[in-house]
Amino acid sequence: MPTTRDRTAGERVAAPIAAPAARMPVVPGERGVEVHRRPPRNPGGPLDLDWALAVRVNRSAVERRAATLPTRRTVKKQWQAAWLLRAISCMDLTTLQGDDTPGNVRRLCAKARRPIRDDLVEALGVGHLGITVGAVCVYHQLVPVAVEALAGSGIPVAAVSTGFPAGLNPFRQRLEEMRASLEAGAREIDVVITRGHVLTGAWEALHEEVRAFREACGDACLKVILGTGELATLTNVARASRVAMLAGADFIKTSTGKESVNATLPVGVVMVRQIREFHERSGVAVGFKPAGGIRAAKQALEYLYLMKEELGHPWLRPALLRLGASALLTDIERQLEHFATGRYSAAYRHPMP
Repeated sequence: MPTTRDRTAGERVAAPIAAPAARMPVVPGERGVEVHRRPPRNPGGPLDLDWALAVRVNRSAVERRAATLPTRRTVKKQWQAAWLLRAISCMDLTTLQGDDTPGNVRRLCAKARRPIRDDLVEALGVGHLGITVGAVCVYHQLVPVAVEALAGSGIPVAAVSTGFPAGLNPFRQRLEEMRASLEAGAREIDVVITRGHVLTGAWEALHEEVRAFREACGDACLKVILGTGELATLTNVARASRVAMLAGADFIKTSTGKESVNATLPVGVVMVRQIREFHERSGVAVGFKPAGGIRAAKQALEYLYLMKEELGHPWLRPALLRLGASALLTDIERQLEHFATGRYSAAYRHPMP
C-alpha cells in the first residue's frame, strides 16, 4: 500500500497532461546531487578476510524483506512517470546475442541517444532533460562500432570481458581482452569472476583476480559480475560482494544474463546491504547493477525502491545504479505512453533493434 506521502503526492494532479513541463516532478535523486557526476573511484586494498567472512545471511528474512518492496512503496501518475524516466537514465542498453551485427549495434546506439519517442518526449514536457541511457553494453568485437555510433553523445560504451559469460578462459587472455576493449574505446568493463573461487572458499584467489582486473582496467569503470545464480547460497553472494569491493570493484553486478537464474530481489537486498556496509566502513560508494530477466517497468521500479530504502537518494543515479536490460525499455515506453495518453500501445510502436 502507498505511504501517506505517496498517496498525497499521487493525488496532487489527477487531470490529463495539459502543461506537462510544469507538472512533471523532479526525478528521484535529482535534488542536491549532480546526477551524472562520477563518484571517486574505489581504489581497493588488501583483503580483510575476517570482515569478508563475518557476514551470515538468513535467507527467509531476506526473502520476507524483498517481498515487502512492491507492497510497502508504490508511486503513481506523474510520480511514476518520473521514476521511470530515471530508470531509463540508469539503463545499460545491452545486446549480447550470437547474431549481433554492426547494423544491430548502430540501431541500438540510436535508441540509446533517443530512448523515448519524440512525440512522448513532447507530451511529457521533458525535452529539456536530454534523457539518454546510462551506457551501451556490447561484446568486445563490436566496441569500435558502438564507439563510432555514440561519438559526441557522452554515452559510454561498456564491454563484457574476461571470457564472458563463463569466465574460464586463460587468465592472461582475459586481461588482454580487457586491454583490447579499452584501446578500442570502451569506458566501462563488465568482468566475470571465476565462480569456482567462491564455491571452494578460495577468497584470496578471488581477491587477487579482481585486483588484477582493477589494475588492467586503469581509469575505466570496473563492473564485477558475480554470477549469483551459480553461487549456491546468499551467504556466498554476500561474501563475494565484500571481496570484490575490497579488491576495487566500482560496481558489483548480479549476473551475466546467461545463467538459469539471474537478477532477483532477494539477491539485490543482500548485495546492496554489502554496499552499505562497505560504504560505512571505507567511505567509498560502490554501485549496483542488477542484470538478466528485468523486462517489465514494474521490476525496474522495484529496484529503484530497493536503492532508495537501503542506500538513499545518492544511489538513484547512473553513477551508482545501472539496470542491465534491453526489452525493459519497450515496456517503460509503453507505460509512459499510457501516462501521456491514457491508452496502452502495442509493443511494435516502441521497436528495439
